[in-house]
Amino acid sequence: MESLQQRREELERKEYQLKESLLKFDKFLKENDSKRARAVKKANDERELKRQKDKEIDRLEEEYKALTNQKNKLQKKLENYTGFHLYMEKVLEAGEEFHELRDIIARWDTLTATHQDLLERDQENQEVIEKQRQNLMRYMEEKDNEILGYNNKLSGLQTQLDAAQSESVKWESMWNHIKNTAAKKTLVLGRIKMSTHNLYQLVKKHQKQAEAAEETIEQLTQGMGLRLSYHRVHRVIILPLRVILGVELLLGWESPGSGVALCLASVAGPPLLDVDSGH
Repeated sequence: MESLQQRREELERKEYQLKESLLKFDKFLKENDSKRARAVKKANDERELKRQKDKEIDRLEEEYKALTNQKNKLQKKLENYTGFHLYMEKVLEAGEEFHELRDIIARWDTLTATHQDLLERDQENQEVIEKQRQNLMRYMEEKDNEILGYNNKLSGLQTQLDAAQSESVKWESMWNHIKNTAAKKTLVLGRIKMSTHNLYQLVKKHQKQAEAAEETIEQLTQGMGLRLSYHRVHRVIILPLRVILGVELLLGWESPGSGVALCLASVAGPPLLDVDSGH
């Protein structure tokens, strides 16, 4: 029994030792995992840092190249400007207006600002000139349209003037024709009056009235009151009037109401008897 008890205690002691060992091993594993995680994180951080550093190195190298190029350019400019520097120093030595290089630079800045101001003014003036030119073009276009309209009106008025002149020539020709016709009719009327007067004088010899007629119509009216022979009327009245009437018809003056036609109608009235025969 005592031996069994000792073995049990021994087993319990070993079990306890085993548990302690397991706990220690578990702790060891956890510590290893933690260390491993930290190591992995550190490695990742170092890789990221290296990548950033490499990127920074690339950027710095590009910047270095750019700065080197800029330095070379500035060096070339400096070499080029050295001649100007020497020239400006000679200007200072030769002239009395400027005493230092900064005075020349200030003068240059003033002239540059003035030049820029003049350029801006010139630009403004050019804009004003362009605007005025456009206004002038619009004005000229409007006036050209007005001139075109006036030319069209003038053409129409010229056409009207030509028509009016043509009409005037026609009416002037008609007026000359009327004046000539009036003169010829006046001549014919004078001949008719003369023939009527001669007829009246012939008839008056056979009348016993004392009063003498002055007007041609009265002379014809009184003349119809005496009966003459047909042959005498034909010879004294009809033939002269036919001659006059023939001239009037030839000239286109005869109308149903003309003086000659009325005279013929009056003379060629009822049959007249011969006065000499007493019938």
